[in-house]
Amino acid sequence: MATKPPTGDPVQDAPQVTPPKHAAAGLPAIGHTLRIAQEQMGLARTARTLLKVNQKDGFDCPGCAWPEGDKRHTAEFCENGAKAVAEEATLRRVTPEFFAAHPLADLATRSGYWLGQQGRITRPMYLPEGGDHYEPISWERAFSVIAEELTALDSPDEALFYTSGRTSNEAAFLFQLFAREFGTNNLPDCSNMCHESSGSALTETIGIGKGSVSLEDLHQADLIIVAGQNPGTNHPRMLSALEKAKTAGAKIISVNPLPEAGMERFKNPQTPLGMLRGTALNDLFLQIRIGGDQALFRLLNKLVIETEGATDEAFIREHTHGYEALAAAAKEADWDETLTATGLTRPEIERALAMILASTRTIVCWAMGLTQHKHAVATIREVVNLLLLRGNIGRPGAGVCPVRGHSNVQGDRTMGIFERPAPAFLDALDKEFGITSPRGHGYDVVRSIQAMRDGKAKVLFAMGGNFVGATPDTEVTEAAIRRTALTVHVSTKLNRSHAVTGRRALILPTLGRTDKDVQASGRQFVTVEDSMGMVHASRGNLAPASPHLLSEPAIVARLARAVLGSASATPWEDFERDYGAVRDRIARVVPGFEDFNARAARPEGFRLPHAPRDERRFPTKTGKANFTAAPVEYPRVPAGRLLLQTLRSHDQYNTTIYGLDDRYRGITGGRRIVMVNPADAAELGLADGSYTDLVSEWKDGVERRAPGFRVVHYPTARGCAAAYYPETNVLVPLDSTADTSNTPASKSVVVRFEPA
Repeated sequence: MATKPPTGDPVQDAPQVTPPKHAAAGLPAIGHTLRIAQEQMGLARTARTLLKVNQKDGFDCPGCAWPEGDKRHTAEFCENGAKAVAEEATLRRVTPEFFAAHPLADLATRSGYWLGQQGRITRPMYLPEGGDHYEPISWERAFSVIAEELTALDSPDEALFYTSGRTSNEAAFLFQLFAREFGTNNLPDCSNMCHESSGSALTETIGIGKGSVSLEDLHQADLIIVAGQNPGTNHPRMLSALEKAKTAGAKIISVNPLPEAGMERFKNPQTPLGMLRGTALNDLFLQIRIGGDQALFRLLNKLVIETEGATDEAFIREHTHGYEALAAAAKEADWDETLTATGLTRPEIERALAMILASTRTIVCWAMGLTQHKHAVATIREVVNLLLLRGNIGRPGAGVCPVRGHSNVQGDRTMGIFERPAPAFLDALDKEFGITSPRGHGYDVVRSIQAMRDGKAKVLFAMGGNFVGATPDTEVTEAAIRRTALTVHVSTKLNRSHAVTGRRALILPTLGRTDKDVQASGRQFVTVEDSMGMVHASRGNLAPASPHLLSEPAIVARLARAVLGSASATPWEDFERDYGAVRDRIARVVPGFEDFNARAARPEGFRLPHAPRDERRFPTKTGKANFTAAPVEYPRVPAGRLLLQTLRSHDQYNTTIYGLDDRYRGITGGRRIVMVNPADAAELGLADGSYTDLVSEWKDGVERRAPGFRVVHYPTARGCAAAYYPETNVLVPLDSTADTSNTPASKSVVVRFEPA
């Protein structure tokens, strides 16, 4: 039987701490999954729902974007995926009576965990100017409020249309179409804060901002390098792919500042032997200092070039550009500087080199540990250099593998959610719909916050997500949002963003992935694109949480008509009535989606074309894959300071907090903790269990403080610390971003420690 939500906010700064674990999944994962699911859904609903997750006739997990193979397990989900489903399919409800009992001031004091635990929002809610409570509002009136504010703007560029990576292809396509017909390219999205660095680096080097591998490639690889990523918590189903590769003979190198249980040993819950013994995954663990990855890969590239016969000369000659510049830059790579930047030993790097040279088919996977630094784009370019030197793009079992987070973040970008769209995309959109899209670049997330702060943006419309919780420099961001005239959030559940509002605010409740979607033409499905470019259908199987919910495509269609009126010739009503009509239009605008409806109806879906992978054709400015030779950078940290990375706990997905435990790291019952290497703690006088304020230091001289964190002695890399976000987003300066991509540098925060 499902349980009621918590009435009070639990204490989060007094956890129990035990030694970290050395294996992931297994029986504890099964037990934890079932407990969370039962609390949220009850037993019968748990079975009915979880058995449809990631199935060909079911719904796509609202968690990560890891792909499924053609053959599916009965239980094709991981622990954190089950938590995501349970939170969405919960029986708990947030009704108008809840909002009547909890004024905005009260909601603003609550933790993200408490807000999320209250359940599904059941009615559109409105905060009038000067009001202290959200109150129910009709859908017609809600769209009228939005239209009033948008049509009153001096320029369409005073509006911001943010997208979460959960949004379906159909909804995302309609959303960007509306924004451009309205007159702006202000389409920031969650990718701006995570893999924008990957897209920037890959577009320049191989001509497409997506990974080049398939699930089958991972299974065929000789060597897999996992850099700046914790699959055991953030992409648990990836562990099964690594296990399969390992069984086939692959070697695995993990490059990370923290040891992670999932990369040490995976206890596969799908097999009895897996649960009992598990599989050791790491062959080599390189415990690198935060931000030292570019220096490591540059030195490895130097050593590959210097090894006779190690480069693929035919591939380099036929398919690449810029080799001479890289070779000259790599020649300058210095052992001593690299050891300083990385904290590694010479034997460790030499062992990694030997494994690279022994591999014919190499894949490099990465996530936020590489993308959220000032030099993130240069770092990823250096990863590409390593693969190009050995001809490891465009061959089976080899390539680049940026592992995405949100389940359709890649699809949203494919559908045109981008503040800097390609002219060819806009030309196709305009031809199809008879509109004139703006050509000027819009705002990304960081520039959107700056625009709100500076009074240049007055309306924020968020299609899903938790904008306030996901963004950097919390105090600056919240003050900026409070300057706006209207904030609108399309949501399934409560989060911090609903408590930080403009002068007026709306919450528009929507269907989730687990919900049946029935429109005038009948039952609908939506589509998503996974991290490896596979597109497939998603069909919910539960009755919606309330009869007052609208789907995301319906919300966009009605919004567009309310704002654009009869002057818009776009058939918005047809798109709400039948999502197939949307897919027909996508097929004529977006390359690779030809005959979209028929291909989406296939149980297995279809794979999008990828020229570097499929043809060894590189659509770059040079027409070839580009070597690059950026100067090597790494963070320099003053004495008495540490370099902090923000990260997730195991009871967390992005900003959604499922619980207060980080089981694999030995943290139970709390989130306000900071992990510090015992040797660094001794030098700084930080006793285990003591309390400290974290104060970040940056060139603007502004004090940014996160108070009251419990010190946990933990085997981090020397000179490095780690703490959970969004609690530590307050420490990340808004203007501290990656070169080129403008992604917040949330993994490179210099901090000092002051007594709490």
